[in-house]
Amino acid sequence: MRRREFLALLGAGAAGALLRRAPLRADEPKPAARKPNIIYIVADDLGYADLSCQGCKDVPTPHVDALAVGGIRFTDGYVSCPVCSPTRAGLMTGRYQQRFGHEFNPGPQAVAAADFGLPLSEKTIAERLRALGYATGMVGKWHLGFKPEFTPPKRGFDEFFGFLGGAHGYLPGGRALQGDILRGDQPVEEKEYLTDAFARESVAFIERHKDHPFFLYMPFNAVHMPMHASEKRLERFKDIKDPTRRTYATMLAAMDDAVGAILAKVREHKLEEDTLVLFHSDNGGPTPQTTSRNDPLRGYKGMVFEGGIRIPFIIQWKGVLPAGKVSHDPIISLDLLPAAVAVAGGEIKPEDKLDGVNPLPWLAGKAEAKPHDRLFWRFGAQSAVRVGDWKLIHRPDETLLFNLAEDIGEKNDLAAKHLEKIKELQGAYDDWNAKNVPSKWARQAPGGGVGRRARRRDAAKDEPPVNDE
Repeated sequence: MRRREFLALLGAGAAGALLRRAPLRADEPKPAARKPNIIYIVADDLGYADLSCQGCKDVPTPHVDALAVGGIRFTDGYVSCPVCSPTRAGLMTGRYQQRFGHEFNPGPQAVAAADFGLPLSEKTIAERLRALGYATGMVGKWHLGFKPEFTPPKRGFDEFFGFLGGAHGYLPGGRALQGDILRGDQPVEEKEYLTDAFARESVAFIERHKDHPFFLYMPFNAVHMPMHASEKRLERFKDIKDPTRRTYATMLAAMDDAVGAILAKVREHKLEEDTLVLFHSDNGGPTPQTTSRNDPLRGYKGMVFEGGIRIPFIIQWKGVLPAGKVSHDPIISLDLLPAAVAVAGGEIKPEDKLDGVNPLPWLAGKAEAKPHDRLFWRFGAQSAVRVGDWKLIHRPDETLLFNLAEDIGEKNDLAAKHLEKIKELQGAYDDWNAKNVPSKWARQAPGGGVGRRARRRDAAKDEPPVNDE
């Protein structure tokens, strides 16, 4: 079957086994079908404007930019939460994390709730792909449970190299903020700058599994705090005078170099047309603490303004999806699980109750329907809904309405002028929220305590978040 026919079947659950690079000659033996590889890269606390392709001027990111040149960059790409762990729960399951009570970060391991972890009732993307014949590997930050039953080796990953918590130091011998670096379930002593170690391990995984379909989940901790410079990259940014910004530049460059190493290994084995690559950040940048940038968006990590939830978002599949395209239609990280399952030849069933929608037929021009006309967020006392270009936000003591097509920076509150639009969006949110459950654990304050500041720090307008996890 030719590529053209494959595209037509992307949403039918049989796509992965049908990919062909060229039609067969009449005398050519039929090769064994190969399902596409899937590489899923997640940056940590990367701001909307932190990439060259998103407008950054002082820190080049050529390797992530190359993904955008070879694929589709989304100006309206979203995650399902403005902080780390809940976003990961959503992307791992393809479901809004509020459906199963994973609404907040847990705090450090010592104070995390006893039941913290992605519920065992939820099937992960790794579990789905392993059942479809994929070698599954994870390199990086987990943040979805500390107890053995919640860790990557028990949630569908054949191989794991990384850490379980929400943050970790980058320097060899430095104090671990959230536990050991693990290989599988065993602590290891890492001697490289951590982002470089993650690149090394990712490339090695691809090398080991290049001859059969693999799924590599690569969630960096870069560019999350602590601010640890990559010494060998400091010379690149000698012209940046602000020491915090210069450190941040080396951290971002290390992440970009790691992406480059991963893509180079794929090219080395001529696997580009057999590999779907997904990239996005887990939330917006915290900005003041790290010098990340979210402009022209309002807000930061921890907020349901666009600066907390709209993030860099790129999909590349050479030879299948358009190259160099910029899409202005909304897409959300929940969509990437159904996309991966579709290309792997799997089937999403109604009883799975996914909120994500496979966008690949639409992106390939084989379907007219866009994945979403409405998206939702609930994060404690904050909530938001986007319907078309309209966005309704509730925060403590205020209701705000914006038209994002005219006001991407959310500067002009239209609530007083469009009461009927508020009613419409509120109705959509209420219908969605009726299917959610309360959070299973309280929101954690910096240092691990449960406090008023942690529960209500968003009440102060545009207050920068405390970057505790």
